[in-house]
Amino acid sequence: MRVEIDRAACDGIFACLVHDDRFAEDEAGLATVDPDAAGVVDVERTEERVIATFEGDADAAALAERACPPGAITVREDVTAQSTDAAREGDA
Repeated sequence: MRVEIDRAACDGIFACLVHDDRFAEDEAGLATVDPDAAGVVDVERTEERVIATFEGDADAAALAERACPPGAITVREDVTAQSTDAAREGDA
C-alpha cells in the first residue's frame, strides 16, 4: 500500500502513532514514517510530503488514516498489484 503524509496539514497530534507503529515523530515535530519499522518497504521525504510503501497490516494504516484529525494521511492500495490481479483475471 502507498501511504502519504501531507506535512502542511499535519499538526503533530500523533494519533497515527497510536494505531500504527510504522509512523513516528520527525525532528520538526510532525508525523513521518520510520524507515526501519517492520513492513516499511520504501520512504521518500520532501518538505511537503512523506510518501511510503508499506507491506503487511493494512488495517493499522487505515486506522491511522482515520484517526488523523486534520486528514493529513492518505492510504491507498497498491495500484500495480490491483492491475496485475485484474490482468490475471482477464486471462482466465
